[in-house]
Amino acid sequence: MRYLSTRGGVEPVTFSQAVMMGLATDGGLLLPENFPQVDGETLRRWAGLPFTELAVEVMAPYVGTDLDRRSLADLVERSYAGFSHPEVTPVVEVGDRHVLELFHGPTAAFKDVALQFLGNLFEWLLERSGGRLNILGATSGDTGSAAIYGVRGQERIDIFILHPYQRVSPIQERQMTTVLDANVHNIAIEGTFDDGQRIVKELFNDLAFKSEYSLGAVNSINWARILAQVVYYFYSWARVTGGDPERAVVFSVPTGNFGDIFAGYVASRMGLPVRKLILATNRNDILSRFVNTGVYQAREVHHTISPSMDIQISSNFERYLYYLMDRDPAAVRGLMEQMAREGRLEVPPEKQAEVARLFHAEAVSEEETLEQIRRTFEESDYILDPHTAVGVRAARGYPGAICLATAHPAKFGDAVKQAIGVEAPPPPSLQGLMEKETRCERLPAETAAIKEYIKRTLAQRHGQTMEE
Repeated sequence: MRYLSTRGGVEPVTFSQAVMMGLATDGGLLLPENFPQVDGETLRRWAGLPFTELAVEVMAPYVGTDLDRRSLADLVERSYAGFSHPEVTPVVEVGDRHVLELFHGPTAAFKDVALQFLGNLFEWLLERSGGRLNILGATSGDTGSAAIYGVRGQERIDIFILHPYQRVSPIQERQMTTVLDANVHNIAIEGTFDDGQRIVKELFNDLAFKSEYSLGAVNSINWARILAQVVYYFYSWARVTGGDPERAVVFSVPTGNFGDIFAGYVASRMGLPVRKLILATNRNDILSRFVNTGVYQAREVHHTISPSMDIQISSNFERYLYYLMDRDPAAVRGLMEQMAREGRLEVPPEKQAEVARLFHAEAVSEEETLEQIRRTFEESDYILDPHTAVGVRAARGYPGAICLATAHPAKFGDAVKQAIGVEAPPPPSLQGLMEKETRCERLPAETAAIKEYIKRTLAQRHGQTMEE
């Protein structure tokens, strides 16, 4: 399997090269040159597999010859051994819908599913090459802690995570800043998540800096993140349908960065029977507006009770745009240049109609989010976190939908308490966080400031310098 850039300016690369490259060197995103096809017989066979064995089956065609099957299986087993539920991503019935619980990893968020795997994959690749990696990422809440837990203490990796100062939940902030391993560097930027994402992209596009400092990506711009998330779409479909290839399902996905729902799109392209993908957003509704109008236009970022979705520029959107524009890199480049120049892009009406055939999109208000948490608790004695509540609310017209539960409700205690009067009991991984020692650097949301901090920190730790 080879990987191509959405903007067409990169020669095809291998899976390992794509993982280490992160963002393509032409500024685009990397994608497999084709999607392996899964037939009905294979779906039936996969339906009886435990999560880890299914993960190997789904991932193997994308990995190609870069990892032998035994090494891949070992990576998968190690990645999910620490999850608190034997099914890794169990499905539970809540009212007339199914909830896919993705919060049983070490940081109680869905990002663990991908980032535990990616951390182990990085370690395996670096041991093979003898190299070092400096991970740079921005987080709106959960990616940062999941990435940190995926690589903490690793000898060949340093990790720099940017989060918006006082715009993540207190528990999310503590999950990151209480990790005191020497290779972990937390940065609170004086701005929004979109500022952090912009800084990360600008540093990755500084090719001399990226090369000299061996920058690697853990944000969902890294293809391995998407690949790991594809697995639980197949897994949950099998648990709900019993593996019947004639039964298509609806998935409802709370999303801000388009990564999680893009994994569902990949699964559908592979042959998973998907009737609809419900794209659920909060007040920051750039994605739902695009699905419903064909116009992708950034507006002001609003701070909400579902902060991991407080995003206007969705980094994975370009991947979907590539397929929507019939895999035409020139068309993608033109649209992304228009977005950079005008703050908006628009696709033709026939393309918007194509989007609407697979996607249904809704923006859910703060009041509706709180009301959904309250109603679900009263009717089913089940506590939703505010992000999951957005997805459940958006799926109200789709009984039987599989709703992705992206975080444990205890991570958002204030919102839950506002809705039902009590906070959710914390899992063991979240207990005692607020009393632990923290370490974090507060910096302006400026690319130059972050660049200097990285250079200074690595010089102090490893004597790593860069010739200007």
